[in-house]
Amino acid sequence: MTPSSTPGTPRTSAEPSAGRPPLITRPLMLRFVSMIGASVSFFLLLSVVPAYATVSGAGFATGALMLATVLGELAGPRLVGRYGHRAALTAGLVLLGAPALVLTLSHSLAWIVLVCLVRGLGFALTLVAGGALTASLIPAERRGEGLALVGVVSGVPSLIALPLGVWLAGRAGFTPVAIAAGVAALAAVASVVGLPGRERTPGEPVGMVAALRSGALVRPAAVFATTALATGVVVTFLPLAVPAGSSGVVAVALFVQPATSTAARWAAGRYGDRRGPAGLVLPGLLLASAGMLVTAFTGSAVAVVAGAAVLGTGFGIAQNATLSLMYARVPAAGYGTVSALWNLAYDGGMGVGALGFGLLAAPAGAAPAFALTGVLMLAALAPALRDRAAPAAPPAPAGRPAKRPAPTAD
Repeated sequence: MTPSSTPGTPRTSAEPSAGRPPLITRPLMLRFVSMIGASVSFFLLLSVVPAYATVSGAGFATGALMLATVLGELAGPRLVGRYGHRAALTAGLVLLGAPALVLTLSHSLAWIVLVCLVRGLGFALTLVAGGALTASLIPAERRGEGLALVGVVSGVPSLIALPLGVWLAGRAGFTPVAIAAGVAALAAVASVVGLPGRERTPGEPVGMVAALRSGALVRPAAVFATTALATGVVVTFLPLAVPAGSSGVVAVALFVQPATSTAARWAAGRYGDRRGPAGLVLPGLLLASAGMLVTAFTGSAVAVVAGAAVLGTGFGIAQNATLSLMYARVPAAGYGTVSALWNLAYDGGMGVGALGFGLLAAPAGAAPAFALTGVLMLAALAPALRDRAAPAAPPAPAGRPAKRPAPTAD
């Protein structure tokens, strides 16, 4: 709580107006440091490790990383509840960074898979513990805007680190990249010391089983997973779907998609703070579906780029609206579970989209599969419409803790 939001304390002209508490605080800035460190460490090696493992082991390396990430996200809320956000975040950064330092000690596939398993668990802890801690550092009145800012801070390093890792590995070798990835995560541990310690959070904890039984949480997660599915399809298969010689179009489309997503996420956050995020879930889904349908015209450069832009817009809106809505529907003690469930929807949607589209495109062809995917996404209209009719509770006035009931199964 800031001095300006303490009940009974007069405001000066230099202080934020009522209803608009400060968004950028020292704890949030420190959280950005650990966020950037984790993002740089993870994405520097994301495409480098499969190359180091060679073609025969690439799938095992990536599969082990994602499997451990999913398992870590499932276990994360319990660990956060037992040891606290700061301890879990520290453990996550160490598990993400330390194995990277020893990655190139052996070229054995078993060793590479082991390193990926440990790093996946560490990354999951940074997502769950870090996400819950971040949510607690953002004023409820500005949650949408704050989450959009968080998306930018975590997203920009990933956009830079992913191609940078491949570029550095090709020129300096695998070892320097692995060391850089390890140092990025381990150096960020120092910032965790300045974050808020373990405090009693209001409300009853929400376990993963309870969350999965709660329609109030599962509905937005299902809609977000559907938009993530579409994003996974485009990122994975667009380079294979466009005509030969159109690599320039693909590069533009794959830049436009995350760029529009980031812009839309910010706009959705600003709008959601004023009108509520519930009304944005349906538009996000419809735009993502429309983007897939437009992208199906793979022979047209204009259609491919326009489809990527529409998809990115829908995905960005859904990202912000669903996460804001889920945080608003649980007490602070449930933030870790929300972070885990939302990230599971993200990873699961991306993975299912890539796998399912591959099976669909084999007999039907890429262009019809894009169109059919856009149509099938409309199955998520039911939960999206339900959430449109069930808005989240409004944020509490400045200086008062929000009173939010535990999620129900409706």
